[in-house]
Amino acid sequence: MSVLDGPRLSPAAGGKAGRLIVFLHGYGADGADLIDLGRAWAEVLPDAAFVAPDAREPLPFEALGGRQWFALTERDMREYRLGVDAARPVLEAFLESELGHWQVAPSDLALVGFSQGAMMALHTGLRRRNPPAAILAYSGLLAGPDRLDDIQTSTPVLLVHGSEDDVVPPYHLPVSQDALTGHGVSVESHLLEGLGHSIDERGMVLGGRFLKTAFSGR
Repeated sequence: MSVLDGPRLSPAAGGKAGRLIVFLHGYGADGADLIDLGRAWAEVLPDAAFVAPDAREPLPFEALGGRQWFALTERDMREYRLGVDAARPVLEAFLESELGHWQVAPSDLALVGFSQGAMMALHTGLRRRNPPAAILAYSGLLAGPDRLDDIQTSTPVLLVHGSEDDVVPPYHLPVSQDALTGHGVSVESHLLEGLGHSIDERGMVLGGRFLKTAFSGR
């Protein structure tokens, strides 16, 4: 099994980490693409450590660089579901390793994903034996919204999507929300007007507030 690695930020307050926030980047990016979110959230989460692993696979056309959690060819729901299933064990092993490294309890973990990374955050976070404190999914979707019978979690979920997203269409937000709430998951969602396939300042503020509230409730 491959070992993931990527940029890390120690708690802004110094000392031992009280929380661990793991960023999962999108298709064709790497951990450096999201680690600055940790710097933006350090003020509201001063005891949090931030980690942004590079996905396990390079893109098939390596000249462009970047990584992928799983290959994308058909870009349909079957491919997404098979992909997250295949990539989950490697991510789970990384999460356990990082929790041990930072000496953070599993209940003080949060997963934050963008696009393909959001698929991974939702699929993995909702199925962890020890549920995380929060799951944030930016510009993503729920892989297999009709296959959620194996989730048992009280973890709150934040879904943020741009109304002008032309990569992952915004209709996935209500589809994902309805599927999750139908299985008892607490979901907060925001469709941001004028936003494409990205995270803007509105999304960063919403994410920071959501994490602070989620951690405070533990």
